[in-house]
Amino acid sequence: MELITGKHLSRRTFLRGVGATVALPFLDAMTPAGRLWARDVSDPTRLVCIEMVHGAAGSSEFGAAQHYWSPATVGRDFDLSPSALRPLEPYRDYLTIISDTDVRGAEAKKPKEIGGDHFRSSATFLTQAHPKQTESSDVEVGTSLDQIYAQRFGQETPIPSMQLCIENVDQAGGCAYGYACVYTDTISWSSPTEPLPMIRDPRVAFDQLFGAGGTPEARAARRQSSASILDFITGEVAQLKRELDPSDRRRMDRYLENIREIERRIDRVVERNSSGETRELPGAPAGVPDSFDEHVKLMFDLQALAFESDMTRVFSFKLGRDASGRVYPASGIDKGFHPASHHGGNEQYITDFAEINRYHVGMIPYFLERLKSSMEGDTHLLDKTMIIYGSPMGDPNVHNHKRCPLFVAGGANGAMDGNLHVRAAPGTPMANVMLSLLHRLGLDDLETFGDSTAPFGFDVATDQ
Repeated sequence: MELITGKHLSRRTFLRGVGATVALPFLDAMTPAGRLWARDVSDPTRLVCIEMVHGAAGSSEFGAAQHYWSPATVGRDFDLSPSALRPLEPYRDYLTIISDTDVRGAEAKKPKEIGGDHFRSSATFLTQAHPKQTESSDVEVGTSLDQIYAQRFGQETPIPSMQLCIENVDQAGGCAYGYACVYTDTISWSSPTEPLPMIRDPRVAFDQLFGAGGTPEARAARRQSSASILDFITGEVAQLKRELDPSDRRRMDRYLENIREIERRIDRVVERNSSGETRELPGAPAGVPDSFDEHVKLMFDLQALAFESDMTRVFSFKLGRDASGRVYPASGIDKGFHPASHHGGNEQYITDFAEINRYHVGMIPYFLERLKSSMEGDTHLLDKTMIIYGSPMGDPNVHNHKRCPLFVAGGANGAMDGNLHVRAAPGTPMANVMLSLLHRLGLDDLETFGDSTAPFGFDVATDQ
């Protein structure tokens, strides 16, 4: 363990054991003597970018009339009850809804690209660029928003960024309509030609966060034992706690117990999936829960722990994969996701798809509450985080990319006011919103992003 010197503890203190490296949460002991905690340039906003494929029921003509995604009223006095965003009502003070922007980069530009919307859309979400049609390795689209931010503000952390997903994204080669599968399989691009792989298995993500200091052999050996990762750092924990005041000890105990509980949950998943019983997701890694709810919540808990320990400040999180037929029983709808999205204009089918949208959005409050319950200095992590949730598709029945769903949650270190619904003027690129969000994240010097035409105005009811 790094020894405590002077009168404060380094923010980069780690507890190390065999195949284990555990960073600490922010403690009062990390504030230099005589100085109150305050946000400054060393406290960048945490960023989470979440994509859900297949657009929204509210982007169809009937769904828009029923306000299945966008509230009827712009400004601050809006009603979420008819919409898929209803689960976010308890967090409306942290919610900014941006309606009716278009993702033009996902549109077909040449006749041979027609029909390939499912196979290029994800690549456009965070890049707002048009992918090169190819099934080979010469892929090209653009640098994604999360990576632009990580390259500027993520280099001080042990892991500059992490990319997570829920669906299977390990296909190689070409998928369909002349597009490489990588366009469908990731939303993060470190450069226009460098896609970043996404982690589906919570156990792999856990090992990246808490096993980075050991060799692969040491981590494998630890997995084979029945011991917790915390058992390998017991002595260092005890030594550190002797140096802390009671409030810091309590915070340490809560943080370590959260790690242990997540580890237990992952172990139970692996044990269940290794038992030989028939799985709902045959072929999925043993660490991947069959339950969508369980999987998403584990991934959100890992993100919250990573933010607490400042292991990374940037996540991209892909909740679905285009053309997925997965059924979500907890939504109350027994249709597969892709078939349900092709509603044919039938009002009941559009309503059914809206219930699936509401179910997906309903996963987000779990994460928001987890961040809100995690204090850092004089405030909580929800105040310090920007969460971007959206889709590069609008009405999936016709594969268009107009009036695409998008909202932002979190205080972003004071950059987002919340409790706001803004409706964009027809034809406004989503890239305009992304550019303004990058400005609010501290990249004021960026003049363009993707196919942006101007920064988006959040201070008016309708962007002109």
